[in-house]
Amino acid sequence: MFDPVLTTQSQLEDAWRELMGPWSYGGHTVWMILIVDDRPLPHLTEIVEAEDPPDAAHADGLAEILLMLDREVAPGMRVAFLRSRPGKDIVTDTDRAWATSLYATARRAGVPCEVVHLATRGAIRPLPADVVGLRSASG
Repeated sequence: MFDPVLTTQSQLEDAWRELMGPWSYGGHTVWMILIVDDRPLPHLTEIVEAEDPPDAAHADGLAEILLMLDREVAPGMRVAFLRSRPGKDIVTDTDRAWATSLYATARRAGVPCEVVHLATRGAIRPLPADVVGLRSASG
Protein backbone atom coordinates (compact mmCIF):
# COMPACT_ATOMS: atom_id res chain seq x y z
CA MET A 1 0.00 0.00 0.00
CA PHE A 2 1.30 3.45 -0.94
CA ASP A 3 1.12 5.51 2.26
CA PRO A 4 4.37 7.46 2.76
CA VAL A 5 4.89 10.24 5.28
CA LEU A 6 5.57 13.43 3.33
CA THR A 7 7.21 16.06 5.50
CA THR A 8 10.27 16.89 3.37
CA GLN A 9 10.99 17.65 -0.27
CA SER A 10 13.19 14.54 -0.40
CA GLN A 11 10.30 12.33 0.81
CA LEU A 12 8.02 13.88 -1.80
CA GLU A 13 10.59 13.30 -4.56
CA ASP A 14 10.90 9.64 -3.47
CA ALA A 15 7.10 9.32 -3.55
CA TRP A 16 6.95 10.74 -7.08
CA ARG A 17 9.69 8.29 -8.15
CA GLU A 18 7.67 5.39 -6.76
CA LEU A 19 4.46 6.57 -8.41
CA MET A 20 5.91 7.55 -11.78
CA GLY A 21 8.50 4.82 -12.30
CA PRO A 22 11.61 5.12 -14.51
CA TRP A 23 9.95 5.11 -17.93
CA SER A 24 9.41 7.73 -20.60
CA TYR A 25 6.24 9.73 -21.14
CA GLY A 26 4.30 9.88 -24.38
CA GLY A 27 2.38 13.05 -23.60
CA HIS A 28 2.40 16.22 -21.54
CA THR A 29 0.60 15.71 -18.24
CA VAL A 30 0.31 17.41 -14.86
CA TRP A 31 -0.22 15.17 -11.84
CA MET A 32 -1.63 16.32 -8.50
CA ILE A 33 -1.52 14.77 -5.03
CA LEU A 34 -3.43 16.14 -2.05
CA ILE A 35 -1.60 15.75 1.25
CA VAL A 36 -3.42 15.77 4.59
CA ASP A 37 -1.69 15.21 7.94
CA ASP A 38 1.57 14.54 6.06
CA ARG A 39 0.07 11.65 4.07
CA PRO A 40 -1.15 11.61 0.46
CA LEU A 41 -4.82 10.97 -0.10
CA PRO A 42 -5.33 7.72 -2.05
CA HIS A 43 -6.14 9.47 -5.31
CA LEU A 44 -3.72 10.73 -7.94
CA THR A 45 -5.25 13.35 -10.27
CA GLU A 46 -4.07 13.52 -13.89
CA ILE A 47 -4.47 16.61 -16.07
CA VAL A 48 -3.87 15.53 -19.67
CA GLU A 49 -2.96 17.46 -22.81
CA ALA A 50 -0.90 19.85 -20.73
CA GLU A 51 1.71 20.85 -23.28
CA ASP A 52 1.30 24.61 -22.93
CA PRO A 53 1.04 26.34 -19.55
CA PRO A 54 -2.54 27.23 -18.62
CA ASP A 55 -4.07 30.50 -19.71
CA ALA A 56 -5.68 32.74 -17.09
CA ALA A 57 -9.09 31.05 -17.36
CA HIS A 58 -7.66 27.55 -16.85
CA ALA A 59 -5.47 28.71 -13.96
CA ASP A 60 -8.51 30.35 -12.34
CA GLY A 61 -10.48 27.12 -12.80
CA LEU A 62 -7.74 25.09 -11.11
CA ALA A 63 -7.59 27.62 -8.27
CA GLU A 64 -11.36 27.23 -7.77
CA ILE A 65 -10.99 23.44 -7.70
CA LEU A 66 -8.19 23.66 -5.11
CA LEU A 67 -10.27 26.03 -2.99
CA MET A 68 -13.27 23.65 -3.15
CA LEU A 69 -11.10 20.62 -2.30
CA ASP A 70 -9.64 22.45 0.70
CA ARG A 71 -13.11 23.48 1.92
CA GLU A 72 -15.13 20.34 1.18
CA VAL A 73 -12.85 17.33 0.76
CA ALA A 74 -9.55 17.77 2.56
CA PRO A 75 -9.50 20.75 4.95
CA GLY A 76 -5.97 21.84 5.79
CA MET A 77 -4.50 20.08 2.76
CA ARG A 78 -1.28 20.77 0.93
CA VAL A 79 -0.96 20.15 -2.80
CA ALA A 80 1.90 18.59 -4.76
CA PHE A 81 2.26 18.85 -8.55
CA LEU A 82 4.43 17.01 -11.05
CA ARG A 83 4.71 17.81 -14.76
CA SER A 84 5.59 14.83 -16.96
CA ARG A 85 6.58 15.12 -20.59
CA PRO A 86 8.53 13.32 -23.29
CA GLY A 87 12.04 14.38 -24.10
CA LYS A 88 15.38 15.00 -22.51
CA ASP A 89 16.11 15.66 -18.86
CA ILE A 90 16.57 19.40 -19.20
CA VAL A 91 14.42 22.12 -17.69
CA THR A 92 12.80 24.15 -20.44
CA ASP A 93 11.19 27.58 -20.37
CA THR A 94 7.83 25.80 -20.69
CA ASP A 95 8.63 23.67 -17.61
CA ARG A 96 9.46 26.84 -15.69
CA ALA A 97 6.25 28.51 -16.90
CA TRP A 98 4.21 25.49 -15.76
CA ALA A 99 5.85 25.50 -12.33
CA THR A 100 5.35 29.25 -11.97
CA SER A 101 1.68 28.89 -12.90
CA LEU A 102 1.12 25.98 -10.49
CA TYR A 103 2.73 27.83 -7.57
CA ALA A 104 0.69 30.96 -8.35
CA THR A 105 -2.54 28.97 -8.68
CA ALA A 106 -2.08 27.30 -5.30
CA ARG A 107 -1.21 30.65 -3.73
CA ARG A 108 -4.38 32.20 -5.23
CA ALA A 109 -6.41 29.37 -3.70
CA GLY A 110 -4.69 29.81 -0.33
CA VAL A 111 -3.43 26.22 -0.41
CA PRO A 112 0.18 25.45 0.55
CA CYS A 113 2.09 24.04 -2.42
CA GLU A 114 4.93 21.58 -2.16
CA VAL A 115 7.92 21.83 -4.51
CA VAL A 116 6.75 21.23 -8.08
CA HIS A 117 8.55 18.35 -9.79
CA LEU A 118 9.38 17.52 -13.41
CA ALA A 119 9.43 13.96 -14.80
CA THR A 120 11.20 13.22 -18.08
CA ARG A 121 12.70 10.11 -19.60
CA GLY A 122 14.35 8.33 -16.67
CA ALA A 123 14.50 11.35 -14.35
CA ILE A 124 12.49 13.22 -11.75
CA ARG A 125 13.75 16.56 -10.53
CA PRO A 126 12.44 19.38 -8.32
CA LEU A 127 11.58 22.80 -9.72
CA PRO A 128 11.80 24.95 -6.58
CA ALA A 129 10.07 28.32 -6.62
CA ASP A 130 13.37 30.21 -6.41
CA VAL A 131 14.65 28.38 -9.51
CA VAL A 132 11.59 29.32 -11.59
CA GLY A 133 11.82 32.94 -10.49
CA LEU A 134 9.49 33.10 -7.47
CA ARG A 135 10.49 34.05 -3.95
CA SER A 136 8.39 31.46 -2.14
CA ALA A 137 6.30 28.40 -2.96
CA SER A 138 3.83 29.07 -0.18
CA GLY A 139 1.81 31.96 1.10
